Amino acid sequence: MRDHGRFRKYLQFEKGYSSHTVAAYLRDLRAFDTYTASHLGMHADDVVHHTHIRSWMVFLMKEGYQPRSINRKLSTLKTYFKFAKKNGWIATNPAGKIMGPKVPKRLPKVVRAEEMELGLQMHEEDRDDFSKVRDYVIVLMLYQTGMRRSELIQLMDTDINRQRREIKVLGKGNKERMIPVETSLLSWLDKYQGLRGRQFGEMGERLLVTDRGRPLYPKFVYNCVSKWIQCHSTVDKRSPHILRHSFATHLSDNGAELNAIKELLGHANLTATQIYTHNSISKLKEIYSKAHPKGA
Repeated sequence: MRDHGRFRKYLQFEKGYSSHTVAAYLRDLRAFDTYTASHLGMHADDVVHHTHIRSWMVFLMKEGYQPRSINRKLSTLKTYFKFAKKNGWIATNPAGKIMGPKVPKRLPKVVRAEEMELGLQMHEEDRDDFSKVRDYVIVLMLYQTGMRRSELIQLMDTDINRQRREIKVLGKGNKERMIPVETSLLSWLDKYQGLRGRQFGEMGERLLVTDRGRPLYPKFVYNCVSKWIQCHSTVDKRSPHILRHSFATHLSDNGAELNAIKELLGHANLTATQIYTHNSISKLKEIYSKAHPKGA
């Protein structure tokens, strides 16, 4: 019903969104189109009003969608209709002033610091196995840098600056940031690249590759991290994002400033970063309860 093609190009090239994010936006837009056609009898050229959007939100609630999911879909419509207004297709944005359902605060799950420390004590016999070293580097890099899975997959050999001990990361909206790294991570990267060179020769492109020398893909990284977390932690969620949460939470627990964590994570504003202070406060309350004479 809507101009999905132009919207896709806008998200991809102007907003700089990943292919995964673009696909999610288009999926949400198609779902809204399907609803308005089947439940409201609307056609492609009918004007959308805020009542139509509210009706869809009520429908989603009745279907059992969680507030977070509904808000994401509402965000898609806000973005689309803002884009449509900018192009002169509509006079007003029907989603502009609509408020989504309230989302209950949910603290991110993390791998405990002691679990990370024990889990990262890799055995010497694994140092000459390409696959095991690669998998270890994936976990180590996600935890020591806090980068997103998509950012990890895009890394090139040239993004590693050994002299300055930094990694250049291309984040959301094609924004670059520099992340400092420890010497231990650089040593493991050297080991990994040496094994990769022996196995596949000079690559010259992506830093991390599969057992066949091809670029990593999202499911590969997920499986790798999930397997590692299952072996070394009691946390029930096992996605790569858990390591990003762990990175930020452990920094906050150890006194890192919120602005510094924000820059390392590549957040656009402090709002997204502030959730990690809640984890730290929870930890402080636990310590207080155990240690203070009147804490019990």
